[in-house]
Amino acid sequence: MSEILDIETKKSLIAANWRLEDIDEVPFFIEVGPFHGATREYFYDDDREIKWAEDFSAKREGVYDYGFPNIKPNKGIGIVAAAFGCEYRVNNEADPWITPLIREENAADVYKLELPDPVNNPVYQDAWKRLDYLQSHSSMPLRVVNVPSPLVTASLIWDYTSFVEATLEYPDEVHALLEKVTEATIRYINEQFKRIKNLYSIGHEAWHIPREVGIRVSDDPAALLSPDLYREFGVRYNGRIAEAAGGIVIHSCGDVSNVAGVMMETPGLRGLDFTIPQVSGWEKIRDAAAGKTVLCLRHQYWDHEGKARPDPVEYSKKLLDFFGRKGIFIQTSVPVPEEAVALGEKLHGILSK
Repeated sequence: MSEILDIETKKSLIAANWRLEDIDEVPFFIEVGPFHGATREYFYDDDREIKWAEDFSAKREGVYDYGFPNIKPNKGIGIVAAAFGCEYRVNNEADPWITPLIREENAADVYKLELPDPVNNPVYQDAWKRLDYLQSHSSMPLRVVNVPSPLVTASLIWDYTSFVEATLEYPDEVHALLEKVTEATIRYINEQFKRIKNLYSIGHEAWHIPREVGIRVSDDPAALLSPDLYREFGVRYNGRIAEAAGGIVIHSCGDVSNVAGVMMETPGLRGLDFTIPQVSGWEKIRDAAAGKTVLCLRHQYWDHEGKARPDPVEYSKKLLDFFGRKGIFIQTSVPVPEEAVALGEKLHGILSK
């Protein structure tokens, strides 16, 4: 059985990997169990969120990887859209659903939207109360509350399908919306960093990402845009987020191979974070980014879209062979704790030099 690394060693090696330094092992993380979202069961119950985090950590005891105990302050990816006034519907199935305010027929209403107060807005206040409670009732460090990219928030405020079409038909209104959303997102991020005293990660996912990297954002609409549209409506505003936060890591689900090269143009980019089974053109990711920026390559057992689940060891080896070792992080998962210890040992065997 391999000796499990202490937390400070994990942090040091993870930080070195973010600096694209040569280290002896590709860092990896193994989650246990299904996706944990901001469902009704947890959204209103801080104690239950703490209990979930404690149980999650217990399931991972004895697992060799680069994670350590932490709490996810679940509030869903639509939080900034909700702060702008979108209806925020907590449910039992997924993160809260968002009802849009804007469609093609009222596109001019984007000019009427007011920036939410980062301190006193009721949606944010609910999140800040959760941060205070989690920090006063647990010693575990906190991930940030979900940070959507400007594109994500804009596509929630403006009906999603109509928004994608509007990048072609109403570009002035889309830019006006993104200007407001970007400023609101920067204020939201800054307020979080003021309030979180014991920070685990600059993202809301399971990886520890150190503060000096900047901020991690979710940018799922990128998969639907052409390179030119993403350059105009994605790169431009993500660059402003990076400038304010000291860097940016861009996560996107879906097939982003078409825009990976353009993502690399983002000022202040520190890394790309992809749900890699959903990407068809791995070679485009490799050619654009491998060895040049950090690549966080996620392949959870639920990420294979109904296909037979591949062996996570073989799949991780395939990633290593294709993308190389420099700046690579691998995130995977198993359904039950009994599989996690054995998987950690096997991944340690193939990911270390």
